[in-house]
Amino acid sequence: MSNDATRIEFCDVSFSLASGRSLLSHLTLQVEAGETLVLLGRSGSGKTTTMKLINRLIDPTSGEVRVERKATLDWDPIRLRRRIGYVIQEVGLFPHLTVEENIGVVPRLEGWAPARIHQRARDMLTMVGLDAEQFAARLPRELSGGQRQRVGVARALAADPPVILLDEPFGALDPITRREIQREFLTLQRELKKTMVFVTHDIGEAFLLGSRIALLKDGELILLGPPEDLLRSQHPEARAFAEGYSERPRAGSPP
Repeated sequence: MSNDATRIEFCDVSFSLASGRSLLSHLTLQVEAGETLVLLGRSGSGKTTTMKLINRLIDPTSGEVRVERKATLDWDPIRLRRRIGYVIQEVGLFPHLTVEENIGVVPRLEGWAPARIHQRARDMLTMVGLDAEQFAARLPRELSGGQRQRVGVARALAADPPVILLDEPFGALDPITRREIQREFLTLQRELKKTMVFVTHDIGEAFLLGSRIALLKDGELILLGPPEDLLRSQHPEARAFAEGYSERPRAGSPP
């Protein structure tokens, strides 16, 4: 049963391709306001399918997805997506726009005044650890991978959406930069308290960033709970991930 703190609900949701192949089967879960739910699983487990159902990049074959207690099929897709920040591994910055212009895309669509967009872009750059004077006028090709990823996070946050989706956002980064940004992201989440759904296949990343973990396998939900539950689970898939877990900080540990 939903309550005022529930941002996202999956109610017996399944999704199949036109060929009949099932990618997600009877998923039921809730994402509460302010938490970071990590969708964990191997490639092909249904993680990205689950995420795409939230912002209507795809629609469920059966069951119902709700965002802010309203079925996604009842939302105007464009209106819904403007309420949801989206960060992907490839970042997806517009190459012909400056960093400031990239960050201001959704605020511009929302009709914000230019002066407000200008200030918001600079505030967002500062928030993700980039100097506005140095980076605002640059083009994406003039940035490193880590800098582009930070701009991607800034763009997702620019219009202050209540929900942020992150699809393996740090997967393409080198290990050192990835670790730095993970810690910065954890600090940022503690400050902003956004509702976040984070896709990863990295168990260490899941433990560091997740309030709860939803473990998926072959389109089915295997486990849903705090990170410790995965270590205690006797399910073979949970044990396979637990065996790959080294002693890294978990959500709630100091970065």
